[in-house]
Amino acid sequence: MALPPPAIQTVTTWKVACDGDDAGGMGHPRVWLAISPEVGFVDCGYCDKRFVIDRDHAHDDH
Repeated sequence: MALPPPAIQTVTTWKVACDGDDAGGMGHPRVWLAISPEVGFVDCGYCDKRFVIDRDHAHDDH
């Protein structure tokens, strides 16, 4: 059984940065993540925060 992500953020860019500061922890090194158009979201490998693309308002930067 998969657990839900600890935090979900809706974004309008296909590439996002995560440093973990707002995920309830002490943070982690900044990482850049790319959202796959097929999946529509990406999870941070450090803090498991999920970034979900808002397709209606997304910038075409991928």
